[in-house]
Amino acid sequence: MNVIIVDDEPLALDILENYIFRNPELKLLAKCRNALEAFEAIHKYEIDLMFLDIQMPQITGIDFLKTLSNPPQVIMTTAYPNFAVEGFELSVVDYLLKPISLERFDKAVQKVNRLPAANTTLIKPPVAATTEGENVEKKNDYIFVKTDKKLVKLKFADIFFIEGLKDYVMIFSPTGRIITLQTLKALEEKLPQDDFVRAHRSFIVNINHIDQVEAHHVVINKKEIPIGKNFKEELQQLINKKRL
Repeated sequence: MNVIIVDDEPLALDILENYIFRNPELKLLAKCRNALEAFEAIHKYEIDLMFLDIQMPQITGIDFLKTLSNPPQVIMTTAYPNFAVEGFELSVVDYLLKPISLERFDKAVQKVNRLPAANTTLIKPPVAATTEGENVEKKNDYIFVKTDKKLVKLKFADIFFIEGLKDYVMIFSPTGRIITLQTLKALEEKLPQDDFVRAHRSFIVNINHIDQVEAHHVVINKKEIPIGKNFKEELQQLINKKRL
């Protein structure tokens, strides 16, 4: 199994690295000191297993795990037992309390080996019962965006609109503008379709922030966003759903 370690403590990194080298079934590909480095490693390598610390600067391990749509198998490591329940709600394989012994480490890895298959999506969003007794998934209302060597948490409701510039996008919100390296299409797939729609080949708008709709543009926060003829029908359909 391809493995990464995510921990801001050098000693913890060294101990886990030593344990991994003792196990012939594990191959260590990266040691990450924070969530940003882990984010890059997961997108660079095919990772089967992640040893993830919880208490880290900027973004906790739990918050980072919630941002991954298709995470590797996860074993959490921490000195704080009070996070165990939340960790298991995210369907992690095991939860190791520091200091971690080699015996306890090996037992956790054996649990991974007993899973049906590698690369199984482990995060199971909590469900809430509807009034009819049906279950529906509870979706996150935010996204983490990589910018300036950090991950920024941004609520969907706070996004005014998004402008695409080749391989970059600019996200406009009440706090200002965020520039991140990804395509407009890739970001569009992560946005809730009930609120966001492509108004132009270079713009995605949040319907809830539209102040005016004109023949060839919409106005959001005093900014005129052009409406492309290929996107006008879909935009109008979503607007109609919000009309009284």
